[in-house]
Amino acid sequence: MQLQTHPDKTREADLEIVDGRRQRSERSRAAIITATLNLLEDGDFAPTAKKIAEEAGVGLRSFFRHFEDMDALFEAVDQHIRHHYETLFDRPYRDDCLETRIADIVTDRSEAYERLKKMMLSTQAQLWRSQTLQKNYARNQKNLRNHLEKWVPELKAVPTANRESVHAAASFEMWHRLRHHQKLNITDARASVIAMLTGLIV
Repeated sequence: MQLQTHPDKTREADLEIVDGRRQRSERSRAAIITATLNLLEDGDFAPTAKKIAEEAGVGLRSFFRHFEDMDALFEAVDQHIRHHYETLFDRPYRDDCLETRIADIVTDRSEAYERLKKMMLSTQAQLWRSQTLQKNYARNQKNLRNHLEKWVPELKAVPTANRESVHAAASFEMWHRLRHHQKLNITDARASVIAMLTGLIV
């Protein structure tokens, strides 16, 4: 005697299997992104796919099922954290005096640079070999530039050489030089950047 299987129950079972696979796949993908961020935070600024897979607890084949290459991973990581890091630089404009606005934006940027330092150093370490990182870096630099010029509209009236020097002085590269290479504490580094911006604009 042949047992009859109800079609609706069969469909439900198939859907549960598909849904379970999808959830496992999403968990593996999320684990890879988290593992990448953890390695960067631990100071490994250019982790390999093998090391990321080991940190995530997945096989290397599983890694490449989710991300065909490192650029695909970089794009996924950026999408995962982009809203977070963009909000760190997005102070709304206030109509204060120029000196106050310069001090405020230097404080904001320095706090963001300190929080994102390892991510930004990782980007710099791998920028030369990744089109995705180059694209995202260019986008972020444009956004930072636009925000600074909106926050300090006086920049439009200064000579081009001064304006470009202001953007260089307000950059992460300058901040990292002051903090890491010149060994300044945060307060002194901020004072140095404020002095540069004020001298170039006023």
